[in-house]
Amino acid sequence: MSNRKVKKTMVIIFSCAGALLIIIFASLLGISGIFEKPKYLDPWQKTYSQKFHDPRIRLVAHGLLSSNGHNMQPWKIRLDKNNPMVFYLYADSERLTSEVDPFARQMMVTQGTFLEYVNIAGDELGYQTAIDLFPDGGYNEQKLSESMKIKPVAKITITKTSPQSNPLYDFMFLPDTNRMAYMSTKVTFEQINHLKGVNADADMSIRIFQDRENMDKLNGYAMQGATIEAGVSRVMKESETIFRSNEYQKNKYRYGFSVEGQGTSGIMRHLAQGLITLFPSMNSGKAASDMFIQSTRTSVDNTPAYALIITKDNSRSSQIKSGMLYSKLVLTAHRLGLVMQPLSQVLEEYPEMKEPYSSIHHDYVPDGGTIQMLVRLGKPTKEVPQSMRRDVMNLIAGE
Repeated sequence: MSNRKVKKTMVIIFSCAGALLIIIFASLLGISGIFEKPKYLDPWQKTYSQKFHDPRIRLVAHGLLSSNGHNMQPWKIRLDKNNPMVFYLYADSERLTSEVDPFARQMMVTQGTFLEYVNIAGDELGYQTAIDLFPDGGYNEQKLSESMKIKPVAKITITKTSPQSNPLYDFMFLPDTNRMAYMSTKVTFEQINHLKGVNADADMSIRIFQDRENMDKLNGYAMQGATIEAGVSRVMKESETIFRSNEYQKNKYRYGFSVEGQGTSGIMRHLAQGLITLFPSMNSGKAASDMFIQSTRTSVDNTPAYALIITKDNSRSSQIKSGMLYSKLVLTAHRLGLVMQPLSQVLEEYPEMKEPYSSIHHDYVPDGGTIQMLVRLGKPTKEVPQSMRRDVMNLIAGE
């Protein structure tokens, strides 16, 4: 074969290969849903709540943005039919993650994060919020799911007042969690004082560590917790079932996990979504477990500080109050140019986690108490995308 024919053949081969790659690339983008409008991001717009006339719904629209376990958004709202200034928050028992959170402790922390966002939004919108926890009494712990349906977590009464600027308000519209690597820069003494200063409750405390001994110890607990969780198939399966692999699923469900959780954005997000949609095994079984462990390893290797939120007891009210405190903590961190990520696997209460759970409590609360949150803290190296949020009207219970 002559050189001319060889060159012509190679051109044809490369042209065909290039065309095939373009077809594959375009197909992956289409499977991902690149042209689908991301309705699941609408609630993050500052103007979103303004669509609603009822001030209670406007406040709930802000609460919807708060940090929550597994991004389940497990909130249900009942508007008082007789008093337009009262509404009730219920824990949505249909959104329990019973494998990873068998005693619904994280669920109660999540109720608190919501309530604090409502508080902060109230300042800005001109409503004083009075929160009464468990106005109809506490849960029947032996029939927890049923009790959640009939007993509200909180009664919220609002009173019209003059709007006042809350310094944390603008930071509610930023992603609450950043799972990327953090800078090695230590948290300053002034920043630590600001962060600890958000707590005014004598029954709770915030402890911040960045010395080598405690960093090594807490890194170890974070990795131990992640490794155990990755090896418990029923827990990993629970997470797998709420993973949304493409834009169509994200718009349909608007809660759970997605590739954005690892900071993937832009075209790479759509390529990843297309591949996972075509090959679900990429995000299940051993592949998912290995990815989770590696992600945690990257996190702990790039963490300059940890924070603990500790309560004197583990009552339902204390769990809720710790969530309220966490919202203030993460928003204050944003204000200081810092970000956070919970690494609380070691605090979960299923049987396989019993040993490290007991050990971390022995090390950090030897005189009693409960560690409600373990979070990494530092300056971000990269901004992360916002996560899915449901339409606020989906939280409002029917008549």
